[in-house]
Amino acid sequence: MGSADRIIRLVIAAVLAFLFYNGTITGTLGIVAVVAAGVFALTSLVSFCPLYPLLGINTCSVKK
Repeated sequence: MGSADRIIRLVIAAVLAFLFYNGTITGTLGIVAVVAAGVFALTSLVSFCPLYPLLGINTCSVKK
């Protein structure tokens, strides 16, 4: 996972978490948003998205 991808995921996670805790999104949609934010943050921190290899996506400019 590339650094731009990681940063975008962290920003999306922060926005979703803020919208939930601010009360902008509530109920089932709020719970889904918090779970999505957690997944985005976790995959960003470990630099690995399990869907990318399955879909053949590579956002890292350096090949391992």
